[in-house]
Amino acid sequence: MTFLAMDQTFVDHIRAGGANANGQPAERAISKGTGTPCRSCLSNVPEGEEMLICAARPFATLHPYAETGPIFLCARPCKPWAGAGLPPILHESPDYLIKAYGSDERIRYGTGEVLGRDVLAHAVAQRLADPDNVFVDVRSARNNCFLTRMRGPGQNLPVIR
Repeated sequence: MTFLAMDQTFVDHIRAGGANANGQPAERAISKGTGTPCRSCLSNVPEGEEMLICAARPFATLHPYAETGPIFLCARPCKPWAGAGLPPILHESPDYLIKAYGSDERIRYGTGEVLGRDVLAHAVAQRLADPDNVFVDVRSARNNCFLTRMRGPGQNLPVIR
């Protein structure tokens, strides 16, 4: 099971002033150090550091299930997450919303659930054990913001942008 950061090409595009999923440049703000999960390094933007706020749609094509929402990015280059286990942003909240998707990027009904972080990895692994579930998104249980995506071994996914 691999937790994915946003595609580096998308991140570089936004940092260079490019348009986000709503066709606008990112807004700039200063991080308070908590509640500001960067979707590249999958850690909070450090307190006092500049961050970017932009709209993202982590799906390859437009369709009814292609949700668009706000994300944060470190304004300065950061190292994209490539670690093992739960990334730091998944230690921030007591619970998360997960949903599994098929190869058509459509929600697989019956796979969505709000659950505690202590069972998150197990629940995701259970969903990825079903070959019809190609990836699982983790979202904020309180704000529904996209946090990260997990894919099963050997799964090729569209770019997360």
